Amino acid sequence: MGGNNSTPVVSSGLEEEKTAREEGSLPDLTVSGKTTLDFAITGMTGAGKSSLVNALRGLSDFEEEAAKTDVIEGTKEPEGYQLPAFPDVTIWDLPGIGTPDFKAEEYLERVNYSQYDFFIIVASNRFTVYDIHLSRALQKMKKRFYYVRSKMDDSIKSEKLNPEFNEEETLQRVRNDCLDNLVQAAGIFSPEIFLISSWYRDKYDFPLLQRTLVNEIKALRRRVLRPAVPPEAEDKRDDKATKPSKGSGISFFLLPKILKINLAMLRDSLMQKNLEEVTEEMHQELEALQNARLDIAITGVTGAGKSSLVNALRGMTDYEEGAAKVGITQTTMECQAYPHPLFPKVTVWDLPGIGTPEFRPEDYLKKVNFSQYDFFMIVASERFTENDVFLAHEIKKMKKKFYFVRSKMDSSIAAEMRNPNFKMDKSIQKIQKYCCDNLTEVGESNPRVFLITTRDLNMYDFPHLQEALENDLEDLKREALILALPVFSRKILEKKKAAMEGYIWKLALVSCAIGAIPVPGLSVFCDIGILVTGLILFYKVFGLDEDSLRRVANLVGKDYKMLKSAIRKSPMSGMITKEYLISILARSWLCTTVAVIEIISYFVPVLGSLVGGISSFATTFYMLRSFLNDIVEDAENVRAKAAEP
Repeated sequence: MGGNNSTPVVSSGLEEEKTAREEGSLPDLTVSGKTTLDFAITGMTGAGKSSLVNALRGLSDFEEEAAKTDVIEGTKEPEGYQLPAFPDVTIWDLPGIGTPDFKAEEYLERVNYSQYDFFIIVASNRFTVYDIHLSRALQKMKKRFYYVRSKMDDSIKSEKLNPEFNEEETLQRVRNDCLDNLVQAAGIFSPEIFLISSWYRDKYDFPLLQRTLVNEIKALRRRVLRPAVPPEAEDKRDDKATKPSKGSGISFFLLPKILKINLAMLRDSLMQKNLEEVTEEMHQELEALQNARLDIAITGVTGAGKSSLVNALRGMTDYEEGAAKVGITQTTMECQAYPHPLFPKVTVWDLPGIGTPEFRPEDYLKKVNFSQYDFFMIVASERFTENDVFLAHEIKKMKKKFYFVRSKMDSSIAAEMRNPNFKMDKSIQKIQKYCCDNLTEVGESNPRVFLITTRDLNMYDFPHLQEALENDLEDLKREALILALPVFSRKILEKKKAAMEGYIWKLALVSCAIGAIPVPGLSVFCDIGILVTGLILFYKVFGLDEDSLRRVANLVGKDYKMLKSAIRKSPMSGMITKEYLISILARSWLCTTVAVIEIISYFVPVLGSLVGGISSFATTFYMLRSFLNDIVEDAENVRAKAAEP
């Protein structure tokens, strides 16, 4: 397969296939009777198969239609997904081989390998005996396949720690290692190997993989599909596949899926109460969320990094305007309130250090007015002391939550790395045990300590700290926390998206009652002001407004324009105006059909006479949901760009 160099080679044409078939090395599939092609993504669990499926379909891992990704075994059975540009191609996400559920000796039969036309075998490090087992089976079945070595961004990031790092040499070394592994162990002659990152689709071999697959699809169509596709019709069909057909109408049964509306929930809500009662509840919930206060207190000894944590929680650097003042000496001499720059009802308090001459333990609680805060983070950069335990006991008396936070883990690990026997896991466990032991020594029973660095909130224990906070906070304060936290991980993106989906539902119901407002020049009813309000909030929540982008650029030391270039699907926040949204609505299929009103009226009889309200509900829900998906994907792209090595 392919050439004999280290660079992937595009498949040969029909003449080579004809010769191979005549020699008996390829089966004659032109009379198979198939009308679709089936591509299978296979390999071991955790190799990045599902992310590759999403990348090849042009989706992020967060979109509704995306293959589900997880750090544990997530794919339990073959899942098929249509390739958007090729409606006659289904790409299959297969379960991982070698798990207790899919043992190697049973794997081929259980996932029915013979039904697929083409395969991609994915590995995130070295190709293993399982991958070689699959390769040999495919050779026996005379099926074509490629190899994909995924997660190259992680590999490159690790290699950059080497002072002699050279990216081209590293890539070549990885490619040669894969080649040697497969040629020697599997006996694959000149395997086609693509080095990719599903996050950075413009880097490494991903563009070449896409082009090669297009050629593969065209060749397989001629060999496999019946009736065959005339060559002159192929390009037209491919072009047409990416465009929605006009005048075809919307299927009665598909509309709820297209709108992503839970019509049963809407029907049940409105059958139990009248529209006015439901919308009044939604108004109150929206107002309560808007006014929800959250006061976070950061306390501990002087020099522990409290002020840097205050800034990190607000998505700010230590030295920009409005940041908490940091220094190697005591800088916080009184309680300082730092409202979140985008959500001012969320306030992070920088409290003075306990145990200094100015703030002795016996006077500290009174001076800092401990009773006004929702929860506390007790911060230490090395060891926790009796003063920290004193604070914890006093907070317990007030029946409030507190969390021990061990800061500056980046500095500690950097020091540990000088040891020639350094191992990350052991160093982290050692620090964790040390912190817990010294808390126990000074009187705290069963302490839990979160290890963090403010330089990267996604590292060490901050994600666990975030989850602990969510579990301990009441609903409104929990939601306020989720909205205000910076976008530091995929998981927080998912939480923010879920929160905004609930917000969309409330806004759409409110618009249903007040939405009998015709949009100028269009055949829909909608309160455009509600759409503008919702979208502006989305940009703030996901950090895509101009101010947030500049803060992130400062935090990671990258050019603001570089981060801005990662926003590809949604408009820039400054473009969100009523006029812009009207122009978007004019191009939407919602304005070309009355099926929306008819179908929702069918499911929700109580709305039957409120034509304007139904139209407003559907328009608001659909538009905000569509924008939300685009904004989440762009936020993911910005986060990935900021994290690029």
